[in-house]
Amino acid sequence: MARISGIVIPAEKQVQIALTYIYGIGPKHSSSILAAAKIEPTTRVKDLTEAEEQKLRDIIDENYVTEGDLGRLVANNIKRLKDVNAYRGLRHKAGLPTRGQRTRTNARTRKGKAVAVGGSQPKAASKT
Repeated sequence: MARISGIVIPAEKQVQIALTYIYGIGPKHSSSILAAAKIEPTTRVKDLTEAEEQKLRDIIDENYVTEGDLGRLVANNIKRLKDVNAYRGLRHKAGLPTRGQRTRTNARTRKGKAVAVGGSQPKAASKT
């Protein structure tokens, strides 16, 4: 059970895949970390020695911003955009896509569940 950057990475997975469970490390960074540590990417996490785990921890701590620090950095960047009323900041405030995607259709992930416009359905007949 390896713990890197405060995250317990899965023991049964290959190291190159398991490192991507850490926020801020994707496949590209994972392969470069393993190359720097001279660890075979297809090795299972459970087969790593304590020295190899420590080498991974050291490389990640020295060269990469991960987890909480990266989350704070991203949140501060978004907050700055909102504070200066940049266009992207206004889109973040409104909960709309920020990178130029269309919103007439296909923006459900950002906009949320569709709300029906009132008066579009006929009223049910009432019994008297």
